[in-house]
Order: sequence, then structure tokens, then C-alpha cells
Amino acid sequence: MSSPPRRRADAERSRAAVLDAAVQLLGERPDAGMAAVATAAGVTRQTVYAHFSSRDDLLTAVVDRVTERVAEAMDAVRADEGPAPDALVRLLDAARRTAGAYPALVHLGARPAPPEEDRARHRPIADRIARVLRRGRDGGEFDPEPALSWQVAAVIALSHATVEEIRAGRVPADDATAALHSGLLRLLAPDTPGGP
Repeated sequence: MSSPPRRRADAERSRAAVLDAAVQLLGERPDAGMAAVATAAGVTRQTVYAHFSSRDDLLTAVVDRVTERVAEAMDAVRADEGPAPDALVRLLDAARRTAGAYPALVHLGARPAPPEEDRARHRPIADRIARVLRRGRDGGEFDPEPALSWQVAAVIALSHATVEEIRAGRVPADDATAALHSGLLRLLAPDTPGGP
């Protein structure tokens, strides 16, 4: 007879396999159902439903998994090192590259959600951006006057707009990324004496 810790470990592996299969499958076919996810994971539909009570629960978990991967990519660029403007660019580039590997899932993540759920969904990303902005504000590289929360929201909103322009084919990726970098750095720059 298996011990409870072993059953829990088996259940966690099973859940992870379902989630990984769902990330891959829904990234290719966002309309795929639970049966298709079960097939892709090599488990029964019953197993999928044992871990995720509905397709919406599964989609939420998939978006959370992609958010974890984006956060890991952001951590890998060591945004606590070097000038804050350079660190912010590295951070956003890492996030865009990683999220770009899951275009359909990024769209799923943008589906309407209650404000508190939406804030919670973005919190891991927002926290990393806030750390860099705070460092830049403290070091005089970013304007300390606007609320930090406003600056974080502006960075996220402009990043989302950039991804949407690229995805829609309205602006080439290199041009959109360059515009994001220069636009954000101008937006965040501190006022200079004698400036406009």
C-alpha cells in the first residue's frame, strides 16, 4: 500500500503532466477541449477533471504556468545589476521573448477577469518591474514624482500594446520593440532643470 506522501507526489506529477500538455496544446489550438488535453497528456479525461474541475480552471492554471515561465525568464536577466534603464529593457525583452513563445496563451491570459484576479495574475510580473523602477527612482535614473504603481501600470500597458501591434502585423517586431524602449525611457526619465 502506498504511503500518503507517495500518492501526493504521484498526483503532483500527474497534474504537472496535464498542465504541461495543456500549455503546449492550447498554445497551438486555443479551442482544444478537455478530451484533447487528456490525449496529449496520455491520461484519461477523468484524470484531467480530477485536477481541474472545468476548462476555465485549466485555462487559469495554464495562464499561471506561462506567467511563472515569464517570471523565471525575467529573473534570469539579473535586473538588479547595472543601470536601471538597461535593466528595465532587459527585463521587458526577456518577458516578451518568453511570452512570445505562447501567443495563443497570452491571448487567453488577456480574457476578461475581475480586477482583483487580474491584478493577482499580473503581480509576479508587476513586482519585478516595480523593483527595477524603484531602484531607478532611488538612483535618480527614473522620475520619482509619479506614483510607482502608475509607472508599473504604464510599463505593462505599453508592453501589451507593443505585443498587440506586432501580433496584428501593423508594426515590424524590431521597430515596435525599439519604440517601446525609447518611449518608456522618455516617459520614465526624471525632469531636467531648464527642461520643458
